Amino acid sequence: MNLDHIKRVYLLGIGGIGMSGLARYFKHLGCDVKGYDKTETDLTKALVAEGIDVIYQDDLSLLPAAFQTVSTDTLLIFTPAVPKDLQLKNFFLTQGFQLYKRSEVLGIISASRFTIAVAGTHGKTTTSTMIAHLLKDSGYDCSAFLGGISSNYNSNVLYGENNVVVVEADEYDRSFLTLHPNIAVVTSADADHLDIYGDEAHLIQSFELFMQRVVSDGTTIVKKGLPFSGTISYANDEICDAYATNIRVEDGAFYFNYTAAPDYHINDIHLGIAGLHNVENAVAAITVALQLGISEDKIRAALASFRGAKRRFEYIVKKSGAIYIDDYAHHPEELRAFLASMRKLYADTKLTVIFQPHLFSRTRDFVDGFAEVLAMADELLLMDIYPARELPIEGVTSAWLLDKINLENKRLVSPSEVLAIVETEKPGLLVTVGAGDIDRLVKPLKELMENA
Repeated sequence: MNLDHIKRVYLLGIGGIGMSGLARYFKHLGCDVKGYDKTETDLTKALVAEGIDVIYQDDLSLLPAAFQTVSTDTLLIFTPAVPKDLQLKNFFLTQGFQLYKRSEVLGIISASRFTIAVAGTHGKTTTSTMIAHLLKDSGYDCSAFLGGISSNYNSNVLYGENNVVVVEADEYDRSFLTLHPNIAVVTSADADHLDIYGDEAHLIQSFELFMQRVVSDGTTIVKKGLPFSGTISYANDEICDAYATNIRVEDGAFYFNYTAAPDYHINDIHLGIAGLHNVENAVAAITVALQLGISEDKIRAALASFRGAKRRFEYIVKKSGAIYIDDYAHHPEELRAFLASMRKLYADTKLTVIFQPHLFSRTRDFVDGFAEVLAMADELLLMDIYPARELPIEGVTSAWLLDKINLENKRLVSPSEVLAIVETEKPGLLVTVGAGDIDRLVKPLKELMENA
């Protein structure tokens, strides 16, 4: 596939965060870009505003004539999340189109570039966004395909003038095995996506295969303690190749010192976003920047001005007596890191957590972990499981999970009940967490918290 010849692009599942990034990329190149998704969202509305037509009905009559005939200048991209019986997808297949997965196209785009790929079952979105900001803000420059909306750039795709690209490398469906990174970062490898991998051993094997795809003279930066090692190890408060020490909160902001072997130090770094886990992500990002020769002063300035990614420890309301933070955490270890950081920031404040489990299989596989971590809340409002691509599994419900949580103040709630409770109780410290459609509550909760 020679992307230089592409004039038209159609994306099935265009509203996904990775797919929408590709849509924007090809639109930037001057292609005619259109797509389908089952649901209108803020992201699809943004694409339409940028000149990308989106349909929401699986209806062949809505498919433009230009995409009904096979042509070498037409590219069809799909996400594995679209159902197998989708009429549009099956029409393309019967017409003889070659359909490419998002990951395959990303692999083609990055093949001829110096690629910095960030993988991990959690932490990869913030870390890749942070690395991209370091390169942009310092003047080093890069293009980037991110798994979230950068708060600094209000986009999930960045365009650079050089040959460097930062890519979020997704382990779902083994997508990251299409890449050939020059620098690879692995932030975590906790058991997840067991509906795809079957067991943790196969997930780890996939990460090892990803590491093997790094070019022969490349660099692998791997969090200490994972069941595989890289060229450089990193961590918080653990002596290794690169690590953070003296992590502290001053006036609601995180500061830390960075040390790299054998004797390199950057002290008193101010991180523009909160979270112990984000300090660790910053250690990985600094290590990448140093590999590229970016100076200490530019690293300091970029980290201080970094505003994170949407739905990653994102402050929605921050005023006296009312704090509301939204986060994408949907795995027990992500929740643990997020809630531990909340406790460090707001140790003496009652914490109300609204959580929406994501996937029946993930809830089943990690129910005890979820139960343990959610007990860190002072008050828990637990929503029904968001099914995404799955059918229900007998016995796997939010009520089942709730029963396992050792917490006195816990309730199973609907979205409307969430809003009623927040309006009545007016919590001083509120968080919403989850990867489903819980983000639909953010705007109404923001209004309630701002007017509290």
